[in-house]
Amino acid sequence: MTGEQKTWTGKAIVARDSLANKGWKMEEVTTKEIKEDELLVELVASGICHTDIMCGSGSGNPDLFYYPRVLGHEGSGYVKAVGSKVQIAKPGDAVLLSFDWCGRCESCKGGLPSLCYESMPLNFGNKVSFTSAGAEHAGDVAGKFFGQSSFARYSVAKQNSVVNVTSLVTSKEELQTFAPLGCGFQTGAGTVINVAKATPKDSIVVLGLGGVGLSAIMAAKLSGCRTIIGIDRVDSRMETAKSLGATHAIDTSKLPDGKTVIEAVQELCEGAGPAVTIDTTGVPVLVKAAIEMTRKGGKIIQVGSTPPDFQVELPAFLFMNSGKAYMGAIEGNSISSDFIPKMISWYREGKFPFDRLVKLMPAEDFERGIHEMHTGETVKPIITWS
Repeated sequence: MTGEQKTWTGKAIVARDSLANKGWKMEEVTTKEIKEDELLVELVASGICHTDIMCGSGSGNPDLFYYPRVLGHEGSGYVKAVGSKVQIAKPGDAVLLSFDWCGRCESCKGGLPSLCYESMPLNFGNKVSFTSAGAEHAGDVAGKFFGQSSFARYSVAKQNSVVNVTSLVTSKEELQTFAPLGCGFQTGAGTVINVAKATPKDSIVVLGLGGVGLSAIMAAKLSGCRTIIGIDRVDSRMETAKSLGATHAIDTSKLPDGKTVIEAVQELCEGAGPAVTIDTTGVPVLVKAAIEMTRKGGKIIQVGSTPPDFQVELPAFLFMNSGKAYMGAIEGNSISSDFIPKMISWYREGKFPFDRLVKLMPAEDFERGIHEMHTGETVKPIITWS
């Protein structure tokens, strides 16, 4: 290991029960020693994502919901120590944290690490990374969520989760702002560019205008899509979508009498519907609407997490005759080490102003960040550790 200190102690948000049961608390934890392919990172910031909330809000499925654990997967910080086989960074380097992947399976070898058979989806495996430093809750705490668990001042990260951005950031403050590039913004932009492969010929609809959805809107504008429709029911988010490139915004709570969201969308798309429909909500009624509103030969891309027991039912013969494709996507099918620098480049050129979506607050205020994300007051809350 490069670096003399073997373990580090600092604050972390430890989920010992569901969020609804007030089970998330700020505690002192100590990291486990890093392995040869791992890094010890001092976090400066972490974005809050709906996936963190989903995985820390339930019970009953031990693969999804287990406690105690440290969540977080949109981290940014500085490397403190590295394992003997780590080549991606050295102590002192600025890094962004993204998803883990094995590099050996057929998905990884085929250029789709976000679909890694070993580490994804969402790297839910219960892997001990911390020890509680307090007398009240002594014992091991799970980590390495997405290979990193960034809701902590110090965290152990797998090498493949790390993107070195030392040459791409100008300050600690900028590194904090860049934290959500590792998941939310990458997911939205990557879905448009890598999965849909949108072009100026395409009309596109994005359901849900949170961090993922608004990133998709920006990427659709970047791709020159001729019609870009954002769907939500929070006025401020719809206005933001229009300022970022949406040609239309539809409020599902204020549809004209008798008109469905399907009809409203299709009217704006030559009566046929969009060529690309991206659902970021996971709301069953909107998932069904997304499939129906899309034009023949179009793509419906499922990005938002639905309730675990929700089933999509398709009339096979009619669906075959429609030529539509219903597909899932994780992390925008991105290779983080390639796509994150691209997003930073677009940001520098003024084409991807994701900084307009973020709000920084101290890590101790994480409950406020979650509340503001749910109400729509804040699109992407970022908690800061220093």
